[in-house]
Amino acid sequence: MSDLLTYAYAVVRNAEGLRETTARLRGVADSPVSLVTDTGDDQLGLVVSHVPGQDFQEDALKQHLEDLEWLEAVARAHHGVIEALAERTTVLPLRLATVYLDDNRAREVLEAGRTMFAERLARLSEHVEWGVKIYVEPSAAPAVPAADLTPGRAYLRSRRQQQSVRDTVYQAAQKAAERVEAAGRKHASDRVRHRVQQGLLADAAGAVGENVVNDAYLVPLKRCDDFLADVTHAADGLAGVRVEATGPWAPYSFAMPLDESGGAAAAEGAPP
Repeated sequence: MSDLLTYAYAVVRNAEGLRETTARLRGVADSPVSLVTDTGDDQLGLVVSHVPGQDFQEDALKQHLEDLEWLEAVARAHHGVIEALAERTTVLPLRLATVYLDDNRAREVLEAGRTMFAERLARLSEHVEWGVKIYVEPSAAPAVPAADLTPGRAYLRSRRQQQSVRDTVYQAAQKAAERVEAAGRKHASDRVRHRVQQGLLADAAGAVGENVVNDAYLVPLKRCDDFLADVTHAADGLAGVRVEATGPWAPYSFAMPLDESGGAAAAEGAPP
């Protein structure tokens, strides 16, 4: 077995100058990036580089995925390649750490999925992904001043007020979510719901408040301005609720990863 494995970043629609663009990129493990094409259809390509087998074989990869510093470095390199490609052509991003035994095995998988990849690329053409998160911050909502009460009654009233404020804020967040969904129905082609960010994920993202909605929308390029205009006003008049839109990204959430690999496929790729 070779000491090197083939690391795949994305399936792409071939375009003029794309091979030269990939040749200028550096990917995971600072390896040169190249384009593997389908021998039966040169309009499809698989963007790859070569990585050390000792790091990406299944057992080693499982251990590395526990190393957040290593994982972050791989994710940044992976997404850096995909974002550079997305500036030149339609991209079907693959999962983080999708690897094959060699380029020939990668080409076989590309050719076997030729029809599905072509259909998916056609669907994603002229579209980008926007992430929309909704946060609640009950402490940001106004509370009713306490009256002149005994300490015990003042405490009970304060607790009831806190619960009332929380209930009000969560109802407001639901209203904001409905406004965002309406914008999606009006301007977007598709939506994917992700798990809300909690714990380490929320801390890493520097989130302020509790994340209650974490959605991705597939938006035609020509509708992005209108979509953002509606989304950014979704929390207007709603105290304690914040809406955050991020993007545009390559359509990570709407890509179908390859089912077969010559090695391991692990954690799904997502915008950093």
